[in-house]
Amino acid sequence: MVPGPTSVPDRILRAALINYGSGDLEEDFFLHYLETEKKLQQLFATRNRVVVMTGEGMIALWSALKSTLHPGDKVLAVTSGVFGTGIGEMAKSIGCEVQYVNHPYDGPAADFARIEEALSLFQPKMITAVHCETPSGVMNPLVPLGALKKKYHVPLLYVDAVASVGGEYINVDDNHIDLCLGGTQKVLSLPANAAFLSVSPAAWDVAADVNYCGYDALLPFQHAPENRFFPYTPSWVNIAQLFEAASVILDEGLDETIRRHRYNAALVRETMIEYGYRLFVRDPDYAASTVSAFYLPEQASWEMFDKKLRSKGLVVGGSYGPLAGKIFRLGHMGSQSDTNLIDMTLEVFNNFKRESFLNDHS
Repeated sequence: MVPGPTSVPDRILRAALINYGSGDLEEDFFLHYLETEKKLQQLFATRNRVVVMTGEGMIALWSALKSTLHPGDKVLAVTSGVFGTGIGEMAKSIGCEVQYVNHPYDGPAADFARIEEALSLFQPKMITAVHCETPSGVMNPLVPLGALKKKYHVPLLYVDAVASVGGEYINVDDNHIDLCLGGTQKVLSLPANAAFLSVSPAAWDVAADVNYCGYDALLPFQHAPENRFFPYTPSWVNIAQLFEAASVILDEGLDETIRRHRYNAALVRETMIEYGYRLFVRDPDYAASTVSAFYLPEQASWEMFDKKLRSKGLVVGGSYGPLAGKIFRLGHMGSQSDTNLIDMTLEVFNNFKRESFLNDHS
C-alpha cells in the first residue's frame, strides 16, 4: 500500500507483451499517440496539447521549468510540503529569483491573502504549486490560485498533479493552468516509465522565446505527432500502457473514479483514527483522496514500524525531509483504491494496534 509506484493491473501489463514496431516509422504509432493524448486531455479537463515524454515524472517537472524560464526570471513558489519546496529549489538551480509563500506541512497552501500580497509585490513570471503533496497527504486547493493568476496577469501557472490526476479533479482550463504535470506510477497504475504535461498556448509562446535545448526540452513536442517526427525515438510500449491506463479510468467514468477514491480515502482515515492513529493533516477537508499520512506511534521508530508491518505482509510508505521518521503513509490510489484491499490493510492495523508496537518496543 505504498503511495507509488502502485500495483500494475493485468490489463496494463498485457499491453507490454506486444512486440511493437518502430515509433519513428509506423503510422499506427502516431495515431496511437494522438488517441492517448485525447484521453489524457479528458483526465486533465483541457483542450491544450498534452505531451508524453519517456522517463519518470521528474522529466516533466524539469522540462516545464527549463523550457519556459530564463535565469533571472521571477518564480513564486506556493508551498505546503517537501515537493512544493523542491520545485522552488529546482527553479533556483537554473538561475531564477525565487520567492516562497510557505505554509505548514500539515495543512494546505491556502493563505490566499499572503499569496495575493506576494503576487502584487513580487510580480512573478511563474507561480508553482503542488496539487497533492504526497509526502504529507495534503490536497491543495487550485481554484483560488487560478483566479489570482488571472487577476494579476501572471504569465504562467505551473501545477504538479502527479499524485492527483485521475483520482481528483484538476480542471486545467477552468483553473488557468498553463503547465500541468502528470506521472504514470500513481493513480494511473503504470510502471514509472513515462511523464506527461498539458501545455497552454501561452506556455508554448514562452517556450519558443526561451528555446531551451536538451533531452527534456518541451518545444520539439509542440507539433511532433502531426509532423510525424519526435525529438528522440518514442517508446511505443509506454504509449500503449498509458492508453490502457487512461482507458481504465474513463471506462469507469472520471466522476465515478474520483468518487471511489474519495470514499476509500475517508474509509482509511476514519478507521485508522478509530484504531488510535493520529491523522497528520490538521483539517480532514484538505486530506488527499489518493494518499493518507499518519503519525508514527509514540516511541516507535520508522525502521521498527516498517519491519513489523512487513512481517505481516503489509508494506506502507515512510516520508521525506523534515517528515522522515515522524509519519507513515498509505497509498489508496489507482489500483490500490480498492475496498477489498483496503479492508485487508485495515485488518492488519486492527490486529496490530499501537499498544503492540509500544509493548514490543519496550
